[in-house]
Amino acid sequence: MTTTERRPGGAAPTLEEVAREAGVSRATASRAINGGSRVSPRAQAAVAAAVRTLGYTPNPAARSLMTRRTDSVAVVVPEPDERVFSDPFFSLTLRSVHRVLDEHGLQLVLLLARRGTASEQTLRYLSGRPVDGALITSHHRDDGLAGRLADLGLPCVFGGRPWDDTDRVSWVDVDQVAGGRMAAEALLQRGRRVLATVTGPEDMTAAADRLTGWRAALGEAGVAADRVAVGDFTEVGGEAAARELLARHPDVDGVFAASDLMAAGVLKVLAELGRRVPEDVAVVGFDDLGGAETTTPTLTTVHNPVAAMAEEATRMLLRQIGGEGPASPVRVVMPTRLVRRESC
Repeated sequence: MTTTERRPGGAAPTLEEVAREAGVSRATASRAINGGSRVSPRAQAAVAAAVRTLGYTPNPAARSLMTRRTDSVAVVVPEPDERVFSDPFFSLTLRSVHRVLDEHGLQLVLLLARRGTASEQTLRYLSGRPVDGALITSHHRDDGLAGRLADLGLPCVFGGRPWDDTDRVSWVDVDQVAGGRMAAEALLQRGRRVLATVTGPEDMTAAADRLTGWRAALGEAGVAADRVAVGDFTEVGGEAAARELLARHPDVDGVFAASDLMAAGVLKVLAELGRRVPEDVAVVGFDDLGGAETTTPTLTTVHNPVAAMAEEATRMLLRQIGGEGPASPVRVVMPTRLVRRESC
């Protein structure tokens, strides 16, 4: 059959026809199409020309068998779906990951892994290698994901420092401790001395590290650091924590909320109580993902480079998948900065 002949019934061209058109063996044509080695530049060019001439499209299933690749990456989020679809942290993370994957023609697979039984189901799913690698974000102390994924040998990168097995997996994080310190120093510089904080969940390293930085700065300044209420990184959780704090410590004149969503809840409670911000109580948040500019007053906050972290984590994972990364796990800690607005 010549290249100008129409195939019966309009059937798609086959790999054998590509090989014949290029003047190479079927095995050589397959390696050239699937990015394999041991293909000469001349043969590679001939196969590429044959593919264009015949309009050949590789069979994804056959390609997967040949390369042992699925061309997909999982994003694992051990959080309830209602939080994932309402928190700007997750939407920005997913957009940033997708942007990098799309540049490489790869598919994003979202796995919402509730803790407990569902987390075990996710691990069983990943053990079958349905994806080429996994990105994990918003993980918790009892997830055990770092060690389990390291045991599986599945390429993986964590967004945020995991609790355990930090020497077995790669991760990208912001300098959370420095961020907590910046928040404390911003309030201290404004002359506030009766300070309180609304932390994130105690089983997350981001919350623990921000609290560590906060306490260190207050300790150095000789200011009490025991006015603490635990939130859940949501606006409702911040509101509940603020009510608890202000009931116990009505004389508070400065609050650090460990996320901007919780800070919005704090501002709501202060407004209800008739406490002016920043005149009576100064407030600092953490994230700077857009919402800080829409609160009343606008929110002073610690910038969290979520997009940059997600993109870097994705590139690190792709290097792992391609066998291009270093032999040992990589750890990247990105700097942060204070963004001053009206609330402090």
